[in-house]
Amino acid sequence: MSEKLNPKIEMQAWMDRFVCFLREQRRYSPHTLSSYGRDLRRFIKYLATQDVEQWHDVDTPTIRCYLSLRHRSGIAGRSLQREISTLRSFYRFLLKELQVSRNPVDGVKAPKTKKKLPATLNVDQLERLLASDPNTPLQIRDLAMLELTYSSGLRLSELVTLNLSDIDLNEGQVRVMGKGNKTRVIPVGRMACRAIHDWLVVRQRQIVQGEQALFVSKRGTRLSPRAVQKRMSLWSRIQGFDQRLHPHMLRHSFATHLLESSGDLRAVQELLGHADISTTQVYTHLDFQHLAQVYDRAHPRARKQK
Repeated sequence: MSEKLNPKIEMQAWMDRFVCFLREQRRYSPHTLSSYGRDLRRFIKYLATQDVEQWHDVDTPTIRCYLSLRHRSGIAGRSLQREISTLRSFYRFLLKELQVSRNPVDGVKAPKTKKKLPATLNVDQLERLLASDPNTPLQIRDLAMLELTYSSGLRLSELVTLNLSDIDLNEGQVRVMGKGNKTRVIPVGRMACRAIHDWLVVRQRQIVQGEQALFVSKRGTRLSPRAVQKRMSLWSRIQGFDQRLHPHMLRHSFATHLLESSGDLRAVQELLGHADISTTQVYTHLDFQHLAQVYDRAHPRARKQK
């Protein structure tokens, strides 16, 4: 007769199976897997304080009490929404594996919080930031990364996973692997193409033999996301910029400037690789003051009498 597992070990084992499923079947990024694991370990600790020893013993009131405790401790609504999503996905997995008979997270919602608009740079700020005559290999590489990120609205994860074969300077386009392993092809602007061309000349002297990464470190290997963040922050300080620069700020600026000029929300959604257009709609709120001024000048019932 097989020996029954300790309940705590069994709960941990199912959590590990879930994370393995996300890694092997869903191909989630290491960062996402780390977040899921952290959320579930925190929840397991809470269940231990409530003497809950099996996943099937968790009910909706238990979920609500846990989230209420997290909210009172100062956790923001957005973080709570992520934790709810983690628990909901985990219980869907347990349902599929016939470990529970219901999903206690269904119908549970996080408190509403004010949506924080992404930070952006205006066109003049970007012109000042990118106005440079780099003279070292790292500066040439950094300028190419900045230009490409802003030109094509890339995520940091998309930038660091680019290979040489993904960029086509003749056609002025780049192929990226986005969230959910979805591939999209994005135009690359003239200035970005020029900066990347200059980097490719220098790259030949930097790479380790066989390295396919488009952007490499001074050791000749693929850049890590953290290294890119540090270099962009350093670049902005060297340029005398008064804002802390991060890659997502360039992506937000790309989206905002395109939307201001074109008004084509669907096109911006496709370029950004958003699965849901509601994600893209946040950019429609960024320049409301500008839109209000246009409205005041153009609408017959809004124009002030001279």
